[in-house]
Amino acid sequence: MTQSNIHKGMISFMALTSLTGAQAKENDSKKPNVIVILADDLGFGDISLYGSKTIKTPCIDALANSGLRFNQGFCTSATSTPSRYALLTGMYPWRKQVNILPGDAPLIISETQPTLPKLFRQAGYSTGVVGKWHLGLGNGTIDWNETIKPSPFEIGFDYSYIMGATNDRVPCVYVENGKVDNLDPNDPISVSYKSNFEGEPTGAKNPELLKMYPSHGHNMSIVNGISRIGFMKGGKSALWKDETMASVFLDKVKSFIAENKEKPFFLYYGLNQPHVPRAPHSDFVGKSGMGPRGDAILEADWCIGQLTSYLQSMGLADNTIIIFSSDNGPVLDDGYQDQAQELADQHNHKPAGPYRGGKYSLFEGGTHVPFIISWPKEIPAGKTTDAMVCQMDLLASFASFLGEDIPKDLDSENLMNAFLGKSKKGRTSLVTEATGRLALKEGDYLMIPPHNGVATDPNTKSELGNDKGYQLYNTKKDPAEQHNLVVDNGKLLEKMKKSFIQQSAVK
Repeated sequence: MTQSNIHKGMISFMALTSLTGAQAKENDSKKPNVIVILADDLGFGDISLYGSKTIKTPCIDALANSGLRFNQGFCTSATSTPSRYALLTGMYPWRKQVNILPGDAPLIISETQPTLPKLFRQAGYSTGVVGKWHLGLGNGTIDWNETIKPSPFEIGFDYSYIMGATNDRVPCVYVENGKVDNLDPNDPISVSYKSNFEGEPTGAKNPELLKMYPSHGHNMSIVNGISRIGFMKGGKSALWKDETMASVFLDKVKSFIAENKEKPFFLYYGLNQPHVPRAPHSDFVGKSGMGPRGDAILEADWCIGQLTSYLQSMGLADNTIIIFSSDNGPVLDDGYQDQAQELADQHNHKPAGPYRGGKYSLFEGGTHVPFIISWPKEIPAGKTTDAMVCQMDLLASFASFLGEDIPKDLDSENLMNAFLGKSKKGRTSLVTEATGRLALKEGDYLMIPPHNGVATDPNTKSELGNDKGYQLYNTKKDPAEQHNLVVDNGKLLEKMKKSFIQQSAVK
């Protein structure tokens, strides 16, 4: 697609409101559907196309081979909630001090903020979210037995079927359009992140009830034989079963597509894998040779294959843009004894690929993630690019593509030409973040300012990137970040310091 064609497409989208119903429907059918698939804690090195020799991901590989694979794809943050906030709002999460949320937190995206789903909604799209959410619900204390507002609808999603927070946090229920799915009103849900409810078993006091054991934390209320973070009681008929979560979400994805196939749609599909607790369906157990974490990645890969096959069967594959990435870098021991670390060591599996660090880390492995875009109608198959892109840039990029206005003070950049494989020019710099600590990625270099705290998390064993002095790495030549270049590159360091101060200033 040339620049001229993109411009013509934008004009046609803007003119839709003045067309007759038949003409508008015809033009609507030319708009591409857009699906953003976000894996959970999946590392750059967990995908075979990105170098994994131990875990094979043929469906994700096929998606990449049908389109464009980015070698320099980033999320903003090395943890989930901030990363997802940036993707949907086009804003750096640290500007609002966004951090990992508990399961009963209020919605952190304001109803007045511009968002990715709002953008698509105003461009005439049906919008939906299925899967992991972890951006909060409600505006204070949540009553899980009533309709929850605000919910994804208030920030742009016409339809939602989500887990409110994470697999390992209560309440362990699905929420559809603001209501807990399959809830019996005679068995109401109660949730607390402060104290347990009388008579309710916990992983700490009742390990005999567990089928999966915690390694650190995660020893509170027991649901489906797995102890979680937080306490809950009631809602027995609404509780999820971890082993069927993937298929439940996949069925909702297919239903949304079927119901909206006659007009363009935007779907945000939040996979639950390979976040803890890793409890894949029995079809995948033992198949990877890498324990529950590897098996969960195989399950995620299967979900991708099922989705792409379904689009093909519906005649929608050609004109559907699929964007696949991960919310942050990988983690092995994130709270349960599933041998992820031991098996990775045994098989020499590097979940972050060549990069140092992972989830929670300021090193590159915390935010350098898989990033794939497929659009068979427009993007040539089997291409790779070194353009640096970020999930946060989807908002400005699609706003430009669709001819819609957005505020000029967002951090999102218009990289649509890079996303379509028409340009090798991406971002020149990106402020990355891990639990409120910042760093600067600029070109081939990563600068980590001084940060207090331990160098390695004692529970997850994640290298956090904390150091009393500045760190400077050429992550292209030295992806393992073993050679601190501060001493011999004073001018470059000073230049990056100034750039960091400018870019991290509060707007």
